[in-house]
Amino acid sequence: MKHMKLGSKPDVFQTEGSNIRFVATELATDIVISIGDVKFYLHKFPLLSKSSRLQRLVASSNEESSDEVDISDIPGGHSAFEICAKFCYGMIVTLNAYNVLAARCAAEYLEMFETIDKGNLIYKIDVFLTSSIFRTWKDSIIVLQSTKSLQPWSENLKVINQCIDSIALKASIDPSEVEWSYTYNRKKLQSENGVDSHWNGVRMQQMVPKDWWVEDLCELEMELYKHVILTIKAKGRIPAIVIGEALRAYAFRRLLGSLEDAVSNGTDCTKRRVVLENIVFLLPTEKGSVSCGFLLKLLRAACLLESGESYRDNLVKRIGTQLDGASVMDLLIPAASGENCLYNIDLIMAIVEQFMAHHSDNGKLSFEDDDEIVEVENFASVSITSKLAFAKLIDEYLGEIAKDPNLPVSKFIELAEMVSATSRQTHDGLYHAIDMYLKEHPSLPKSEKKRLCGLMDCKKLSQEACMHAVQNERLPLRVVVQVLFFEQVRASAASARSDSAADLSSAVHSLLPRENGNSYGSSRSAATTTTEEEGSGVPTSSDINSFRSMRLATNGAGSERSSSSSEINKNGEDKSTTSKAKAMLMPKKMLSKLWSGKTTNVGENSGSETSESPGSANNTEEVKSTPSRNTRRSMS
Repeated sequence: MKHMKLGSKPDVFQTEGSNIRFVATELATDIVISIGDVKFYLHKFPLLSKSSRLQRLVASSNEESSDEVDISDIPGGHSAFEICAKFCYGMIVTLNAYNVLAARCAAEYLEMFETIDKGNLIYKIDVFLTSSIFRTWKDSIIVLQSTKSLQPWSENLKVINQCIDSIALKASIDPSEVEWSYTYNRKKLQSENGVDSHWNGVRMQQMVPKDWWVEDLCELEMELYKHVILTIKAKGRIPAIVIGEALRAYAFRRLLGSLEDAVSNGTDCTKRRVVLENIVFLLPTEKGSVSCGFLLKLLRAACLLESGESYRDNLVKRIGTQLDGASVMDLLIPAASGENCLYNIDLIMAIVEQFMAHHSDNGKLSFEDDDEIVEVENFASVSITSKLAFAKLIDEYLGEIAKDPNLPVSKFIELAEMVSATSRQTHDGLYHAIDMYLKEHPSLPKSEKKRLCGLMDCKKLSQEACMHAVQNERLPLRVVVQVLFFEQVRASAASARSDSAADLSSAVHSLLPRENGNSYGSSRSAATTTTEEEGSGVPTSSDINSFRSMRLATNGAGSERSSSSSEINKNGEDKSTTSKAKAMLMPKKMLSKLWSGKTTNVGENSGSETSESPGSANNTEEVKSTPSRNTRRSMS
C-alpha cells in the first residue's frame, strides 16, 4: 500500500477523555473547534494561515464575542479534521488509501487552496492521488470503497470517476502486463486460460489468468460495482465470458450464498433484490458468456425475492437459448408459496417453449436491456448432440417431478409432449419417468394410465428396458404385449442380419485366389484347415447350414430345436450364434408365459415389489424368471 508523510514536527496532539483534543504546547489555546461531541482546543494562527473558511468563521465568531467555531458538517468528521489540523501545525501525518479521500474532502471543505498558501494540503493530496493511489490496483479499490460515506463531496471532486477509470483501465490490460498483487482464490487449471506450464519439459513462469481482477471487485458495493463493470464493458477489451465470470463471482459473494436462509427467516431482502436486478441488467448478451446453470440460479433467486416480471422474462429468454446445457438439479425451482405442487412446472415449460422457438425460427432474439432492445444472433441449425441433450434433460426432469404426489397428469403429459419425437432416440428415460409417476400415483384411472403410456414408443426401448417393462405390473397389459411384440420383431431382424452376414462371408471366402492348387486360406491337411477356420472367425459352409437348420427348427417342435443346437455346437460354431438364437426365442416364451399369467390372475392386485426402472441411474438388477411363476413382477 502506498503512503505519504507530510510535515516534520513531532505529533503533540493529545486526548483527554473521549471528546477532547488539544495541542501540548506552552502557548495557551485561543480557539475551540467543535465537531459533534468532540472539541479541539487549538491556536488560531496556524489554522487561519491555511484555511479560508476558518478565517471567515473566526471573523464571525469575534463579532459575537465567542472563541468557539462549530463545523460539525465537515466531511470525514473529527478524524479528517485532525489530519488537516496537524498539517497546519507542520506535524508529521501519514496519508494512505484509507484516509486520503476523507482528508481531501475535509481540505476542500476548509478551502485549503494554493491561493492561501503555497504547497497547501489540497495540492499535496492531489499529487499523491495522481502519482501513487490511482496507479495502484488495490489502493484504487480501497479509495473507491471510501467514497460512499463522503457523498456528495467525493462525487463533486470527481474522485469516483478517477477511481473507476483507473480500475477499469487496469482490468482491461493484457494479463501478461499485470505486475501488481491481486486476490485469486479460485482453483483453476492453467489449461482453462490457454496456458501450459511446461514446454519441452522446462518449467515456465506461471501466467496471470484472464479473470485475475474478478475477486477484488467483489468487495465493492453494488452501485460502484455496476459503474466499474459498465466502464470495463465500454472499453471493449475484455471477452464477454470473463465479464460473465465476474458477475457469477459477485452473485455468489453478495447474493446466492445465504439467500434461501435469509428468505426463510424473514430477513429484509431489499438489498439482495437490488443486487439481483443489477446483475441481470449487466449480463452480457453474447451467447455462452454465462452458463445455463448460473442463469437458472438467478431465476430461482428472482422467484424467491419476487423480483419484477421483466427480470424473470429476461432470464427465461436467455436460458431458453442454451437449455441443453442445464442440469436437472438447476431446473428444480420451488413453486411459489400457496401452490400444491412442489416445483414451478409452468416456469420450466416457458423456458422449454423459448428453447423450441429459438431452435426453430430464423432471425434474431431480442432481450430488454434497460431502455434498449438488444438483439443476439439466433442459430437456427441445432446440432444432433444439442437435441439429444435437451431430450435427455427433460426426461430426467420428468423423472424428478413425477415423485410429486400432487403433480397433475395433464402437466406431466403436456411437458413430455413438448419434446419432439426425433429428439428422443431412446425412450428409456421417458419410460422411467412414466414408471415413477405410476408408482407415486397408484390410484390413477385406467384412462389416464393409457394417456400416460401413450407417450412412450415401445420400439425405442432398449432390451434392458423391455425386460423390465414386461414384468412391470404397473403398466397396462396392452403396453406389455406391445413391448413383447416389438422385442420379437427386433430379435428376428437381428437373426436375419446375422444370416445375411454369414452368407456374404462365405461367398467372399470362395472367390479368393488359390495358392498351390488350393483355395486361399485352405490348409494342406484337414487338421490345419480346422485350425485356420476357427482362428479366422469366418463361418464355414457347414456352420451356415447348421445355423439355417436351427432357424427352421425355431418354427418347429422343441426337440428339433434342441438337436439343431447340439449339431451347431458339434461343428465348432462360435457360442455367440447360439446365444443369439436363444435371445430370439426369448420374447415368444415371455409372451406365452405372460399371457398364461394374465389369464390365471385376472383379478389379482398388481402390488408386488418393484425395482428402479432402466431409465434410472441408481441401480439395475438382473431379471431372473422361473417357470413356476406365471405372474409378471416389476423390478422398479
